[in-house]
Amino acid sequence: MSRIGNKPVTIPSGVTLDLKENTVVVKGPKGELSYTFNPAITLEENEGVVVFKRPDDSKENKTIHGTTRAVFNNMVVGVTEGFQKELELIGVGYRAQLQGQKLVLNVGYSHPIEFEPREGLEVEVPSNTKIIVKGYDKQKVGELAANIRGTRPPEPYKGKGVRYVNEFVRRKEGKTGK
Repeated sequence: MSRIGNKPVTIPSGVTLDLKENTVVVKGPKGELSYTFNPAITLEENEGVVVFKRPDDSKENKTIHGTTRAVFNNMVVGVTEGFQKELELIGVGYRAQLQGQKLVLNVGYSHPIEFEPREGLEVEVPSNTKIIVKGYDKQKVGELAANIRGTRPPEPYKGKGVRYVNEFVRRKEGKTGK
């Protein structure tokens, strides 16, 4: 039994749902998201509460049941509150800055690395070593944050690199001298 899939999703005020067959469009104050769900899962809306049902207990339907509910919940949360990921740069000379909408990173390479955020995403740089990625689509926010982190992932010997805030990097011991 899927415990996540059976949880109802409450629709806050200011959010509208549009359901056409198995495609759902969620509109809210932050933006609009649409997603096409598996046709085996049915969506039932009653007085601001959405419940997902599966036809039987086959393994395939069980696996997609919780995923469908989680994706829908992320859509509702995204258009009402939005998502954000925070990154920090650790290393001598590592810095980030905004040039218009473009994020420019200097992370130890011979050239600066530039990121142009897609539509629906916003990048903030409160300090030289801190980056905040905001948006209403959880997947796009996570993808941009992962691409930024991928430019210079934290290394285990000195701990330098781009990492998420509160990410733990297991440190290794260096070479021992004789």
